Amino acid sequence: MLARIGPDNPLLLGSQSPRRRQLLEGIGIPVEVFVAPVDEAMVPGERPDAMATRLARQKGAAVLYALHRDGLADPPRWILCADTIVHIGGELLGKPRDADDARRMMRLLSGRTHHVTTGFVLHGADAFDAPAYAETTAVTFRGLSEDEVRRYAATGEGADKAGGYAIQGLAAAFVERIEGSYSNVVGLPLHRVVEVLLRTEAIEGFPL
Repeated sequence: MLARIGPDNPLLLGSQSPRRRQLLEGIGIPVEVFVAPVDEAMVPGERPDAMATRLARQKGAAVLYALHRDGLADPPRWILCADTIVHIGGELLGKPRDADDARRMMRLLSGRTHHVTTGFVLHGADAFDAPAYAETTAVTFRGLSEDEVRRYAATGEGADKAGGYAIQGLAAAFVERIEGSYSNVVGLPLHRVVEVLLRTEAIEGFPL
């Protein structure tokens, strides 16, 4: 039987996002990061929830494969992988390519409501076919001046983030309204993750 997550058996997080690790550790879930590379290319016409869950599954499969390849699959571990997509008006926003693209994204989000969808999958043992889950949050930005757009892009804060901004950073000053999970925008819908951890008995109870 797969051992429950605890101090001596941390959850394997298949993500190099420090925000996801901080979210989990912030609610007392011990974490160890193990990342395997995947192709995160967008598929034209793919729905945001389908893309987020597809990429989460791909990351999970890549981690499982790497663990087996490197002889690290025994004892088996609980593995959590996720992907976050920002979308507005039918356009999917990945990480900005450069400063010009970062400014373009901020102009696009200014004064409008966009959506943030995170897909995640929890693998137990060799469960390559583990179910994936998706959560969507609506975020409304106030109108931004061109000076704010320029200044924010110049900070580089959103350079490595989908949508080109960090809601937990300077961009918090742009957010007028949130409908849904805040942590989902950061990178993981914690309420859903804990529900799944409890349902699968990956944890005995919460808080740990």
